[in-house]
Amino acid sequence: MGHVSNTSAAASLYVPRFNVMDPDAVRPFVESVATAQLVTVGEDGVPDATFLPVLWEDDRLVGHLARANAHWRRIVDGSPALAIVTGPDAYISPSWYATKAEHGKVVPTWNYSVVHLRGRVCVHDDAGWVRGLVTRLTDRHESPRDEPWAVSDAPADYIEKNLRPIVGVSLLVESVEAKAKLSQNRSDEDRSGVASGLADDGRDPSSLVIS
Repeated sequence: MGHVSNTSAAASLYVPRFNVMDPDAVRPFVESVATAQLVTVGEDGVPDATFLPVLWEDDRLVGHLARANAHWRRIVDGSPALAIVTGPDAYISPSWYATKAEHGKVVPTWNYSVVHLRGRVCVHDDAGWVRGLVTRLTDRHESPRDEPWAVSDAPADYIEKNLRPIVGVSLLVESVEAKAKLSQNRSDEDRSGVASGLADDGRDPSSLVIS
């Protein structure tokens, strides 16, 4: 895994000490979300961003873009890039805090988890590379099913036809910044109130408030 960093540099993710994600939880978090916003900057200085399915394999984040998406043509191989992986998020009402009844000194906030992966990006306009990636992505998401679908289930010529409109991309991960803002700075009673409030709103509190 890339170096887990939580520096205060201007280009870094803002992470207060009590919102640092457990380093052992970072890779499982990225693997469970399995998508990212890939952000790059072209030679003209204009930023591009594309949402894409990803796999984190060793020290690389890999994914693919539509060939019709001009983003991949604007990527300069070896240039810096940022991949943003976000988990569930939710508005937190101050009315859920137990301390509201005690002194009323409470305000709204937002809970969320996010990981920033930075490194060097590379385009893979290669049919074999893309086919391997699509096969691994498919296996990753189909494996929990009782009857998983496999790339090999479809006719070979049909698969080749559907691979042509996509292009691969990889990010060599050089640094990782991870934040989990889950009411860690609140009392046990306040966190319990947040969990109950989220549940009443139909949200699963397990990924939105620390127990």
